[in-house]
Amino acid sequence: MSYVAAVCGKGAEVNQVKEQLLQSNPVLEAFGNAKTVRNDNSSRFGKYMDIEFDFKGDPLGGVISNYLLEKSRVVKQPRGERNFHVFYQLLSGASEDLLNKLKLDQDFSKYNYLSLDSAKVNGVDDASNFRTVRNAMQIVGFMEHETHSVLEVVAAVLKLGNIEFKPESRVNGQDESKIKDKNELKEICELTGIDQSVLERAFSFRTVEAKQEKVSTTLNVAQAYYARDALAKNLYSRLFSWLVNRINESIKAQSKVRKKVMGVLDIYGFEIFEENSFEQFIINYCNEKLQQIFIELTLKEEQEEYIREGIEWTHIEYFNNAIICDLIENNQNGILAMLDEECLRPGTVTDDTFLDKLNQVCATHQHFESRMCKSSRFLNDTSLPHSCFRIQHYAGKVMYEVEGFVDKNNDLLYRDLSQAMWKANHGLIKDMFPEGNPAKINLKRPPTAGSQFKASVSTLMKNLLTKNPNYIRCIKPNDKKAAHIFNDALVRHQVRYLGLLENVRVRRAGYAFRQPYEPCLERYKMLCQQTWPHWKGPARAGVEVLLNDLEIPKEEFSFGRSKIFIRNPRTLFRLEELRKERLEDLATLIQKIYRGWKCRTRFLLMKRSQVVVAAWVRRYLQQNKYKRIKSSTIVVQSYARGWKARKILRELKYQKLCNEAATTIAAYWHGTQARRELRQLKAEARNKHAIAVIWAYWLGLQARRELKRLKEEARRKHAVAVIWAYWLGLKVRREYRKFFRANAGKKIYEFTVQRIMQKYFLEMKNKVPSASPIDNNWPTRPFLFLDATHKELRRLFHLWRCKKYRDQFTEQRKFIYEEKLEASELFKERKSLYPASVGQPFQGDYLEISKTPKYKKLSDAIEDKIIIADIVSKINRANGKGAARVFLLTKGNVIIADHKSGQIKLEVPLGDVTKVSMSSQSDGFFALHLKEGSAAASKGDFLFSNDHLIEMATKLYRTTLMQTKQKIIIEIADEFLVQFKQDKVCVKFIQGTQKNGNIPTCKRKNNRLLEVAVP
Repeated sequence: MSYVAAVCGKGAEVNQVKEQLLQSNPVLEAFGNAKTVRNDNSSRFGKYMDIEFDFKGDPLGGVISNYLLEKSRVVKQPRGERNFHVFYQLLSGASEDLLNKLKLDQDFSKYNYLSLDSAKVNGVDDASNFRTVRNAMQIVGFMEHETHSVLEVVAAVLKLGNIEFKPESRVNGQDESKIKDKNELKEICELTGIDQSVLERAFSFRTVEAKQEKVSTTLNVAQAYYARDALAKNLYSRLFSWLVNRINESIKAQSKVRKKVMGVLDIYGFEIFEENSFEQFIINYCNEKLQQIFIELTLKEEQEEYIREGIEWTHIEYFNNAIICDLIENNQNGILAMLDEECLRPGTVTDDTFLDKLNQVCATHQHFESRMCKSSRFLNDTSLPHSCFRIQHYAGKVMYEVEGFVDKNNDLLYRDLSQAMWKANHGLIKDMFPEGNPAKINLKRPPTAGSQFKASVSTLMKNLLTKNPNYIRCIKPNDKKAAHIFNDALVRHQVRYLGLLENVRVRRAGYAFRQPYEPCLERYKMLCQQTWPHWKGPARAGVEVLLNDLEIPKEEFSFGRSKIFIRNPRTLFRLEELRKERLEDLATLIQKIYRGWKCRTRFLLMKRSQVVVAAWVRRYLQQNKYKRIKSSTIVVQSYARGWKARKILRELKYQKLCNEAATTIAAYWHGTQARRELRQLKAEARNKHAIAVIWAYWLGLQARRELKRLKEEARRKHAVAVIWAYWLGLKVRREYRKFFRANAGKKIYEFTVQRIMQKYFLEMKNKVPSASPIDNNWPTRPFLFLDATHKELRRLFHLWRCKKYRDQFTEQRKFIYEEKLEASELFKERKSLYPASVGQPFQGDYLEISKTPKYKKLSDAIEDKIIIADIVSKINRANGKGAARVFLLTKGNVIIADHKSGQIKLEVPLGDVTKVSMSSQSDGFFALHLKEGSAAASKGDFLFSNDHLIEMATKLYRTTLMQTKQKIIIEIADEFLVQFKQDKVCVKFIQGTQKNGNIPTCKRKNNRLLEVAVP
């Protein structure tokens, strides 16, 4: 995988795909690898990965298939080996806070499922590996809540091993089991969200269902321990399968272009331990099938090709393991078929009855050995115990202990435990146990582990046969896990059972290189003058001429029907060397011809350029000569014209001077006459003006004397009136003093205040502000003692003008203001888009459905009143792009229709709408959450974008409240989840600059994340 990533192209999308493909390995190794006695990081599952490439060779994605996870390792490990890596990594690398949430402790000794003799491995840092796995899960595309759910399941599996049982006797004499310490059970239930009583009953009772009957029986201690271990194995196995499927969702190719596929098979090798059980039997069966593929595609195909091409060939014998595969997988009397038959047979079924059946059916098979065979040839073989059987595999003899074969093949999980898991409030666990749903009870017995693996291997073989295989053989030098030590016997054994000896013998006896005639002639035709540059005859004849011309010995090659066969690689190397030298000569010839052509082309270009330059120079010189001659001519012409003009000017000036002299003399004469007459008129006017001035001065003097007399008379009359008024006042005061002396101050004060108040109200009448309720102007207070009156009068006036303003409202305007008030309560200071919507009136029907001919069919189909109609953009989860839709809200439904044809796409009752989610920013994106289980929720929730988000959400909230008497939830957060069919996608809002202005854009980051960039 690292090599593929290194040689592929570059780019943002390509790098992301490569990184996801690479980071899937640490996740699968943590959950599927373990330390064994032979390897510190041994794969305990088989993996086949299809990597898809485009036409450029860049990876587009991949698909992973897993085979036979060794789930028995979860509950029991051989001495010197560990459980799966993830258990130790979680306990070593998780933070204290995370361990407390998972109710775990770092001490390995507190968990029965973890072996203590090899818990620590030299050179392995479990804490660092845990951080690597967490980072890899994030890169692959796991959401944070998904990662936490996976770790909760891992913690639950660990704690299942700590549940212990004690025997108890019932009244009817039957044995039953009880849990010793329920604290572990309580913590498991808290992690998984299962009712404690339900899980406790599932560990103590087993329900068997027939067609019309249901029988419940108690479990003894041994059966309870079996149920506990079966649950732990199933939980971990299904979690691993879920991880593989989840990784496939992230790394699968998104584009639908034509692609090429490279399959990589990484599967466990042949295993021979001191104690071999059902797992080793299945693994070795898989290796037998792979060896059969190797024989079919290499050794057998190699020899058949020589016969098919008519090449003289001496057949080389090799071992064909088809007989061993038939012994294991034969549908009638194969070992797997008999094991399934024993598991399904009624009555008492044990491992010994299975071995007895093998002894009866396979006794005469040459590759099967047992102490109890009908043949007595193994009765004295003390190396073969009575409870074992031996198979002669292609890699050697392997002895299998029959103990546990039946139970491991059954792989039975009690239905009570499946139903308990399905009832969990943990989404991941509930999805992993669909058969626990009471509504989908299947009374059919589940397939056995052997039959499942046999079907998986058959599918794998069919897939491999469609590919062109390339083998990478790994030779293990020693069993000590040390460098620079080679165990000759171990290496020879691996070379023998990998089939390399037969492959080398076939290659040595045959031909190292073969190629069809056409490509061979095309590649080497330049080595012979007769075939270069074109050969017009048959390709085979051309190859013969080519090889004869090169004087290659005839024993070095042979001619097949359609291919040329070359025996020795040195011959091929010689051809390649000659081709390389000839290509250099041809390259030199091409360079010579090209340089000559280039020089001739350059010379012709320079020649044409010289002609053009010379023409332009001659043209330039002639133009300059013409310009000089033209300039000189113009100068001579200008001098001649100037002399003639000056002569005419002098004549005109003389004639003008003569005319001006006569005019001047006449003007002086007329002036003298005019001045004389003017002096006479001025003398007469001065005499008349003097008379008028003297008369005016006389009239003024008379008027001033009369005014002075009138003023003196008026002053005397005013003095008399003032004295009389003072006298009358004095008389009145003397007469009325006796009446006003005691209460004069109070009456004067009341009179003064009354006059001030009267003046204040009269002034207020002219200064009162406008009747607008939003006008805050008010006259200033004239006197300090009127402060309370001034404030109360202002308050009463404001109430009065508010009432007058409200009386002008129609019912429609009242409804609009109620909606605006509702919008303020829902979105004020919560949504950045709200202030911009305050000044915009809520129109509702923006499309005018009833008046638009395009929507006439849609209008006729809707019976209820349309509350809002607008175009929204429906967001596609696959690419984040929007599609225009018509959004209609009526009194009973939310309707989504096509904006072009008006055809109704979806009709959602208001009772099925549970929540509306939006961000706190200034975008128009909102999610419509539907009730789970409703008919409209089959396609999941909807993500829309609209410019009238505030109006749309407010009207939807008010209409739902009035019609269903239920409030829908308005969720405002910058990150929320949206259910698309069966997947939950996180919609995240971030701040960012936009190329298209201030329009928010939505972009898919991965299969579980949509990112909305808001300016």
